[in-house]
Amino acid sequence: MLAVRAFQRKLEVFKCDLQQDLLHFPRLLDQTAGKHHHHNYAEFLDKLIKNFQTRFEDFTLGKQVLLCIENPFLVKNIAEFSNEATKVFQWASAASLQTELIELQENLALQESHCDLVTFWTKMVTAAGVPLLQKMALQILTMFPSTYCCESAFSTMNMVKNTNEHLHQCLRLALTPFMPKFKQLVAQRRCHLSH
Repeated sequence: MLAVRAFQRKLEVFKCDLQQDLLHFPRLLDQTAGKHHHHNYAEFLDKLIKNFQTRFEDFTLGKQVLLCIENPFLVKNIAEFSNEATKVFQWASAASLQTELIELQENLALQESHCDLVTFWTKMVTAAGVPLLQKMALQILTMFPSTYCCESAFSTMNMVKNTNEHLHQCLRLALTPFMPKFKQLVAQRRCHLSH
């Protein structure tokens, strides 16, 4: 979501720049020799901005909510965070979110943990007893998992290029998160050397 928001802000800057100095478009400035007839480009960017706003209006998350998901220890304005969170998640209580965030921020074990976001919110936070924050984080983190899974399966299917007879097994092997312990498997087997 941060990348989408950054792109939307860049579009706004580019639109203003097209109407003024062309700082971001030096080649266009050279080609037009200072003539300011760029309203077609500005109109196109305006339509693109509106298109992005309509497509992503359901996914508007406040900066404090996104910051809390990425690193809850950096959230300083707890009231602003709870206001943003309750607008998106109507089931959440602002008071409960505030107290849970404070409890989470003061948990030294969580502060010392160095792991990825998914592990943090699925395994580490579970023991901390902050169910609302965890539910909120998991809902945000799992917005697009099925799309990713489908795209991965399709690209894997294109790479495998196997017969239908073995396609299911190849896809299953390629897409599973399971990592076999090869050393342990090899240690359990005895090699039969031929004489």
